[in-house]
Amino acid sequence: MNQSELLKKFKFEEEVAEIIKGQFGPTGFPEPLHTWRMMWEVYDLSLEEPYFWILDNIKGSMPIVEKVEDSFAAAENSAFFGVTQQRLGAQQDRVSQFLATMGKMVKELFQMVRELRIIDERLNYYSQIEEETTKPIERRAKGPEITMKGMFVDLVQGGGKSAASVYGMARELEFITLPDLFFDAPPFASQAEIEEHVNALARNFNENVLRVLKRHLTQYFSWRQQTSAEHRNRKTFMLQYLLQHYEIIRMYITWVKPYLRNVRKLSLKESRMDSPEMVSAFEGSMLDVEFLARKRTAVEDPQGKYGGNGCILATFTYRTRPELKVVQEGYQRGPVHIGRVEFALRVYSWTDEQVEQYKKVKDEELLYLLGDISETVRTAMESLGDALKNYVEEARKNPHQKAEPTSKEAQKMPKKPLMERFFGDFYTPKKKEAAAQKGYTAKEMKAYQEKAEAEAKDNAGFARFMAWNTYKNFKKAHRMFQW
Repeated sequence: MNQSELLKKFKFEEEVAEIIKGQFGPTGFPEPLHTWRMMWEVYDLSLEEPYFWILDNIKGSMPIVEKVEDSFAAAENSAFFGVTQQRLGAQQDRVSQFLATMGKMVKELFQMVRELRIIDERLNYYSQIEEETTKPIERRAKGPEITMKGMFVDLVQGGGKSAASVYGMARELEFITLPDLFFDAPPFASQAEIEEHVNALARNFNENVLRVLKRHLTQYFSWRQQTSAEHRNRKTFMLQYLLQHYEIIRMYITWVKPYLRNVRKLSLKESRMDSPEMVSAFEGSMLDVEFLARKRTAVEDPQGKYGGNGCILATFTYRTRPELKVVQEGYQRGPVHIGRVEFALRVYSWTDEQVEQYKKVKDEELLYLLGDISETVRTAMESLGDALKNYVEEARKNPHQKAEPTSKEAQKMPKKPLMERFFGDFYTPKKKEAAAQKGYTAKEMKAYQEKAEAEAKDNAGFARFMAWNTYKNFKKAHRMFQW
C-alpha cells in the first residue's frame, strides 16, 4: 500500500504541487493550508546543521514536537551500504533466534492447555464422586462412579482381553454377575462402607463371587483415591509450568522489540532505492526525516479528549555522498555526508483526531514488520481461546505465586485485556467504538468537534506565522537572497 492509498484510507485529501515548472503532481502528503519549500545544495553540506537549525527555531514556539519518520537508502556498492548491512545482519540474527524460540514455546503452550483440559475433565468426575459420598449411601448418584469404573477396567485392568479383569473373569471363569455387581455398587467414602455393602449381598449371591467383588472394589477404591491426589498435584505443576512459559514468552517479546525497531530503522526505504538519483555504482545515499510540531488548545469537554492543533509538518529529504572518515583516534569509521537537502514546511489545521489519523498513516507505512509479527503471534495465542486466559489467572491465584499489587491506585487503574497485557506495544486490538466517543451523545460530540475545529483554525494562524518566520530567518542566517 503506497502513500496515496494510505491517505485515502484515512480520508486525507492529497496535496498536488508543482514538481517541475508547469508540471503538477501528487506529493504523498495531505493538502496543507500553505507550504514553504527550499532546496539547498553545497559541497560541504552538513546533515545536522539545517535540520537542527529549523528544529530548534520551531521548538521555541511550538510546545509539542514529535518525530514521525526517520529512514534512509544507500547505493548497493557504496561503503555506507556495507556498514549498515553488517549492523542489520547482526540485528536480524538476534531477531530470528528470539522468534524461533518463541515459536517453539507457543507450540508447547497448545500441548499444555490440551493436557490441562484433560486433567480438568478427570477432576470433574472426582469432584462429583466426592460430593456424592457426603450423601446417605442409598441416595448417591452412580453416573460419575460408573464412568470412573469404566476407565479403571479399561486402563488399569486391561479391559476384556485380560483374564484378571472384571470382564475377563466373567468370560473365562464364569463369574457372570461380577460386572453387574461391580458397576452397580454406589460411590464409597471408606473401606468400611465397601465391607458393609458386600456383606449385605451375602444372602443373595455366591460367597466366591462376593470375595472377588470385594477384591475389585477395594482395588478400584484405592486407585480412585491415589489418582485423584495425583491429578490435583499434576494440575498444580502444569499450571506453574504454563505460567512459566507464559512469562518467558512475554520476556522474549520484550527483548525482541528493540531489535525489530532497529531492523526497521536499518532497513533501506524501497521507494528511494528505485529513485533515478540512486545509482548502484555511485557512492550515494538518500535520507528522509520528518517531524510534526503543533500548538494545541484543549476543548472544555468532560473527558478532555478534544482539541484543536495548529501544525507544522517539517520534512527533510537528503541526497548525499557519504565519505567514511575517522573522526578521532580509536573511534570506528563513520560516514560524513555531503550533498543536497530539500525541506518543506507545511501548515495544517488539524483536530486531535486528524493528528492521530496522520500518525496512523505513518505507522502503517513504516511498521509493517512489527504489525505482521505481532498479528501472527497474537493470532496463535488467541486461537487457544479463553482456556489460556483462565489457566494463567488460576496459576496467578496460587498461594505459592507472588501476589498481585492490591493498592488503591492499582485498583482504580482500568484492567487491560490479557492479550494487551501480554503483547504491550505489539497488541493490535480489534475494531471497536472509538474511546473518544464513549460517554458522549451524538449532539455533544458534534459540538465538541466544531469547537476543536475552530480552535485548530485559530492555532493554524500562529503556525503559519512560525513556518514563514522560520523559513525567512533560515535564508537570512545562511546568506541567501531575500525578496
